[in-house]
Amino acid sequence: MAIPDNETANEIMFQFIKKYNIPGVSLAIAKSGKLIYAKGYGYANIEKKDTVVTSNLFRIASLSKPMTSVAIMGLVEDGAISIENNVFGDEGILQNEFGTEPYSPWIQKITIKDLLEHTSGGWGNDLEDPMFLTFDFNHDQLISSTLDEIPLKNEPSTNWEYSNFGYCILGRIIEKVTGQDYEVYVKNKLALLGVKNAYVSNNSRQKHPNEVEYYSKENLDPYSFNIKRMDSHGGWVMTALDFLKFTVRVDGFSSVDDILKPETIKVMTTASPQNSNYAKGWAVNPLGNWWHQGGIPGSSSIVIRNQDGYCWVILLNSRVSTREYEESLDRLGWDIINQSKFEAEYGLLQ
Repeated sequence: MAIPDNETANEIMFQFIKKYNIPGVSLAIAKSGKLIYAKGYGYANIEKKDTVVTSNLFRIASLSKPMTSVAIMGLVEDGAISIENNVFGDEGILQNEFGTEPYSPWIQKITIKDLLEHTSGGWGNDLEDPMFLTFDFNHDQLISSTLDEIPLKNEPSTNWEYSNFGYCILGRIIEKVTGQDYEVYVKNKLALLGVKNAYVSNNSRQKHPNEVEYYSKENLDPYSFNIKRMDSHGGWVMTALDFLKFTVRVDGFSSVDDILKPETIKVMTTASPQNSNYAKGWAVNPLGNWWHQGGIPGSSSIVIRNQDGYCWVILLNSRVSTREYEESLDRLGWDIINQSKFEAEYGLLQ
């Protein structure tokens, strides 16, 4: 599919790339479920002079969280679980499989809803984030050691603290309930949407076909940490177009059939009492916009669904660890859709 260049969109993107010295970017935009623009910019691999094309795969970082949330909410719709189910202990989904008993009363209070909304009471995204410790541990070892050695700071459901580890646990809940590997289960669901090239990242420089090279600006090797273990909170590799296919099938608009019922989507995107700007795997605001941003060494990403029927995805093979960069990345898609005129539609993303 040949999509004509949009000079305004390109100029806005080139300015962003130049300002932050980003090697490569992939952009995909839909309106009312129809593709209106998709383009690659810069380099997928600087050394080889490979330019970014729309078929390039990027690490999507925390855009993995909306995917995990949708998988959980699908299991809720199927009646397999409730978001009010406890996670640990005799009455929990995972029962006593991890760590040593007895669990503290707070750990036994954690619900699936708490994990979705980042209100489990601790294990936050800080210097002690369990997901970035003991890289040689597998999921089971990591969860057990965290339950045993890192106490919660607050009672569950009382305080919001962004938790990668909470979404790691959600991945294990999916495995427990479905009897399938998390990656296999989610890939099978994505295949129903026409997404055939989605993977959990490898831990080494061994890449999937068409995957970009990653470039860190933080003196941190993008290949030095256990990203495969980050599967359900930050480990997926996809194209911007494929993530857009996923997004338009959960966006709540009537132009394309969603894979979740309207009432389920409403629950998924209703802010928690503890944070008026975060729901279940999606950041939200009262204007009806949903989004999520992601970043790990060598990668950054954003997905936005706005109230006017637009959805867009931007994937990058580097990042700048500043608040200014995150805010600029958030504005980037808005600037493109507000300043550009898109004259063509290229069919439903399904």
